Amino acid sequence: MNKHPTNHTRWTMPGTRRSFLADCGMGMTGMVLGTMLGREGNVQASASVTPNAMVLGRPHFAPRAKSVIWLFMQGGTSQMESFDPKPELNRYEGKTIDETPYKGTLDSPYLKKNLRELVTGLHKVHPKIFPMQVGYRKRGRSGLEVSDWWPHVGDCIDDIAVVRSMWTTDNNHGAQLQFHTGRHVLEGQFPTIGSWVHYGLGTLNENLPQFVVMGRPVADCCGGVGAHGANYLGPEHQGVQLAIDPKRPLPYAGPGAEVFAEEQQAQFALMDRLNRIAAIEYPEDAALAARIKSYELAFRMQMAVPEVVAFNEESEGTRRLYGLDQSTTKSFGQQCLAARRLVERGVRFVQIFHGGNGGAGEWDAHGGLRSNHTTLCGQVDLPIAGLLKDLKQRGLLDETLVVWGTEFGRTPGAQGSDGRDHHPYGFSVWLAGGGIRGGIAHGATDELGFHAVEDRHYITDLHATILHQLGLEPEKLNVPGRTRLEIDYGEPIRGIIS
Repeated sequence: MNKHPTNHTRWTMPGTRRSFLADCGMGMTGMVLGTMLGREGNVQASASVTPNAMVLGRPHFAPRAKSVIWLFMQGGTSQMESFDPKPELNRYEGKTIDETPYKGTLDSPYLKKNLRELVTGLHKVHPKIFPMQVGYRKRGRSGLEVSDWWPHVGDCIDDIAVVRSMWTTDNNHGAQLQFHTGRHVLEGQFPTIGSWVHYGLGTLNENLPQFVVMGRPVADCCGGVGAHGANYLGPEHQGVQLAIDPKRPLPYAGPGAEVFAEEQQAQFALMDRLNRIAAIEYPEDAALAARIKSYELAFRMQMAVPEVVAFNEESEGTRRLYGLDQSTTKSFGQQCLAARRLVERGVRFVQIFHGGNGGAGEWDAHGGLRSNHTTLCGQVDLPIAGLLKDLKQRGLLDETLVVWGTEFGRTPGAQGSDGRDHHPYGFSVWLAGGGIRGGIAHGATDELGFHAVEDRHYITDLHATILHQLGLEPEKLNVPGRTRLEIDYGEPIRGIIS
C-alpha cells in the first residue's frame, strides 16, 4: 500500500502503472526541487501566473502607461532643499517656531494624526529654525522652484509633477517599508506596490522578470526584503534583484560558476519530465507549478539579462547622458540606463534604490546636511535627468511612469548645529511620464515646510495613482481570504493626471 503526500491521509491499493509513476514522480520531483532550492536558496525568479491566481493579466480599463521606474532615496531627502523650497526658513533663521508668525504650527491636529511612533519620544520636535542649506530658482517654462542641488532634474521640470503634500505615520526608518506597502511597520509586512503591479498585469516578456530591483535594497532594520516583497501574493510576484555586472547580472538566480550551462539545462529537462509524471495524479498542484515556472524563467533570464546590461551597445552620447563617463555618477547612471533598457524590453516595474548602507540609509542627514546632500544629489541628479531625457527622445516617456520618492522629509528645525531630523508630517515626491501632467506642483506644505496642509496625500494615494495609470483598479486586486483596509487602496491623485 502506498501513502500519498497530500494534506490528508489517503490510502489506495496498488495496481495501476499511472499511480505508481505519479507517486514516484512526486517524490523525485520533491528531492530535485529541494536540492536545487538548497543550492540556489535565494532564487527570486517570478513565475508569470499561477494556476489558482485570480489575475486577469490585463488592465481593467485603458491604461496610460505600460511600465514604472521607481526611484527611491533611502534615509529621508529634505523637502526644503529639493522640490519644496521655503525662504521663510532663511528669514527666521535661529528663532524658535514660537517666535515666528507660524507658532500655531505646533498646535496643528496633524501633529498627532500623522504620527504613530515605534519608539515613543525618540524623535522630538526641533523648534529652532534651520535655514536652507542651498539656493533655489525657478526652472523651465513652468517656473517651478527647484533647489540648486537638482539642476539637471530641474531642467526637466516641465515634464514633472511635484506632489508637495505627502505624509506618512512612521517617524523612524520603518517608513521605508511603509512607503512601499502602505502599512506601518508595526502591522507587519504586506505586498509592495511592485508586487501588486506584477500580480495585476503579468508579463510582457517571458524571458525577463516583470519586477526588477537594482541598488542596495532596504536594510533589515527598515523592512528588509519586504520592501520589494510580495508577502501573501506569493514569492512569484516579488522583485528579482539585478546586478549591473555583465559577468554575473543575476547574483541570486544563476547556477553558480561551478555548474555548466549544459548541466543546468539537463536538470531543467529532468524536472520537466518529472513534473509531467506528477501532473497525471496532481494536476491542480499550484505550488509545484509555480516553482517549476520560476526555474524555467530563471533559466531563460540567464540568457536574456546579460544583454540588458550590455551598455557597449549604446552610443557614446547616450552613455554620457547618464553620466557613465564620470566616477561620481557612473554607478547610479548604469542602473538608470539598465532601467530604460528593461522597460524597452517590456519589464513592468523597475525599482532602483539609492543610498543603501546596511542601515537607515545615506540620506539620513542628522548632521552635516549640506555636505551629505551635496554629495548624494551629485550622484543621482544627472543620471535621473538623463533617464527622463532619454525616455522622452525615444518616445518611451508617454508609456513609462517615472516616480521619485523617499520615506519622509527632514525637520524645518535644526538637529544639533547642522542637521535635520526625520519628518513624516509633510514631504515631496514627483512623477513624470505615463499620462502625468508636467510642470505643475500639486498640494502644499505650510510656510516652514512642516505640515502638508493643501491636498494632503498618504502613501497609498501614490500607489493608487500608479495603478490607475496602468489601467488597474486597486479594489479589483483583492485576494480571497485577505481583508484589506480602506487606506490600503488610496485614491488616485487626480490633480496631476492629464
